[in-house]
Amino acid sequence: MKQKITIKTIAKELGVSTSTVSKALKDSHEISSETKEKIQAYANLFNYKPNNLALQLRNQKTKVIGVILPKIVHHFFSTVIMGIEEGANKKGYNIMVCFSNESYKKEVETLKVLSNGSVDGLIVSIANETLENKEFKHFTDLVSEEIPLVLFDRVVDDILCDKVVVDDVGAGYKATKHLLENGRKKIALITTPKHVNVGALRRQGYEKALIESYIKSDESLIVEIDENKNICNQIEKVFKQDIDGVFAVNEIYAAKSIKVAKAKGLKIPDDISIIGFTDGLISEYSSPSISTVAQHGFTMGLQAVELLIDRIENEIEVYKPKKIVISSDLKIRESTKPSS
Repeated sequence: MKQKITIKTIAKELGVSTSTVSKALKDSHEISSETKEKIQAYANLFNYKPNNLALQLRNQKTKVIGVILPKIVHHFFSTVIMGIEEGANKKGYNIMVCFSNESYKKEVETLKVLSNGSVDGLIVSIANETLENKEFKHFTDLVSEEIPLVLFDRVVDDILCDKVVVDDVGAGYKATKHLLENGRKKIALITTPKHVNVGALRRQGYEKALIESYIKSDESLIVEIDENKNICNQIEKVFKQDIDGVFAVNEIYAAKSIKVAKAKGLKIPDDISIIGFTDGLISEYSSPSISTVAQHGFTMGLQAVELLIDRIENEIEVYKPKKIVISSDLKIRESTKPSS
């Protein structure tokens, strides 16, 4: 049985653009007879059949953009949605928001439903389980079918599409550096499992700041949280050591760290300083209020939708994926001791 091929496959094999292949298969007068014959012969050899759903998606615009997020309740994702919606509305598009609930299966099913002609393109932050399984065929298939796709926050470099990310390494560095400048020397890291790329990158920033201060990274001070288990119980393990600072890679972990610290009778920020990630309501209204890394989710959403609409509305002969990196800022509150 001959392999299933796409317009992109033919273009790559014959060294021409996808636009040239598309026109040749439609017997366009714009393409030379020699090129048309070569492309049509190759398509016939491999029994090429056009993907009708992909064609429908490209040719019959819905003016709707699909958005798939990993979680329902998350301040960062809510700000991203606001940015996507504002950017979409300005260009005459509406958005359809769905949630994978961190499930690989749900993500695959949702992607399948949305890509059948319901939307003009997709903006996705990859589910935790998908990253853990390293199963990305549902995304690479979309790319092969030339369905516009933008990944944000949780991305995979091997998926050849546009991406919008935070400078997670720089953000982790800034947060840890702030604690070091406040005299903290034994700083714990509360992070995600290694397969979640944002946590892994923030860890790199944490380690970089420690190295610059001639402090060796200590594995016993790093907790990788399993969210299917009690978070506070996992954090408590690191508090058995004589730590004086905590960098948590999201605001839930930061708030839980404050809860554990209080239960142990520690004063914040006198005995221990804690800094989190994502400037949401939890960070603002916790007691004490939590110093944090502001991710600028609204800007990320705006950039993502602008990239997507550009892909939807402009046919590009040679597509080169773009990657936009957004810098972050620190918002200093009561949970970290002011610099002296």
